Amino acid sequence: MINAQTEYVAIFGNPVAHSLSPQMHNAAFSHLDLNMAYLAFRVDEAGEAAWAIRKLGFRGASITVPHKEKIITHLDEVDEIGRTIGAVNTILSRNGRLYGSNTDWLGVVRALEQMIELGGKRGLILGAGGAARSSIYGLQSKDSQVFLMNRNEARGQKVAAEMNCTFVPWQAWDRFRADFVVNATTVGMSATLDQSLVPAQWLQEGMVVLDMVYRPLKTRLLKDAERSGCGCLSGLEMLLYQGVAQFERWTGQAAPVDVMRRALEEAAGDENL
Repeated sequence: MINAQTEYVAIFGNPVAHSLSPQMHNAAFSHLDLNMAYLAFRVDEAGEAAWAIRKLGFRGASITVPHKEKIITHLDEVDEIGRTIGAVNTILSRNGRLYGSNTDWLGVVRALEQMIELGGKRGLILGAGGAARSSIYGLQSKDSQVFLMNRNEARGQKVAAEMNCTFVPWQAWDRFRADFVVNATTVGMSATLDQSLVPAQWLQEGMVVLDMVYRPLKTRLLKDAERSGCGCLSGLEMLLYQGVAQFERWTGQAAPVDVMRRALEEAAGDENL
């Protein structure tokens, strides 16, 4: 029950109506009997999120698209990983100061490691935003060979240069192979519900495909991957593990992973992870 002593955490972004983070974190707070609540707010500017966290005395926050990169200029400190990635998805508030970090990369790595040994493997990242940068960082930390594709070639080349990975032109699908693929874009949700950036004929048996989109659970990309005999990971896997790391930073306690997983499964409906 919420009372005058309840501490708040929230997710800020646009859109946020699809987010399952409130169900996941509130289930964890309840399980451990913590007097905390997790809310969701749509904001158009990163600065609005930082203002709200300070003024309302939030304990911390999740930052989602499109604010993960722009939020950095509104924070008091950003840890080394957040600075290296150039994107923040997690904020801790202490005594009026906002500390930024990134747990998205942990979500990507822990999700993929359920299906593939990452060391020495060729990984293709689609996108050039904060989620893509986090993926590149995480995979490089596991000694993967990382390649980046982006529809906006100039932006893709810029991110590849900054993150020290290899840019692959969008037209090179027929000349490029990978052991695993990560869709770090929002293609597959909302207005792009039945779209996929990956040509279905390019997918091959034995590949592992992680789609960060989790509404719907089975995107067009994952349907194509399943038909091709690929290992498939929905965005819930990445959401779970980045959320576990967030929870532990906000609370200082070990996250109840099974409770958080069940909450996500239930919230996602009849489809399973």
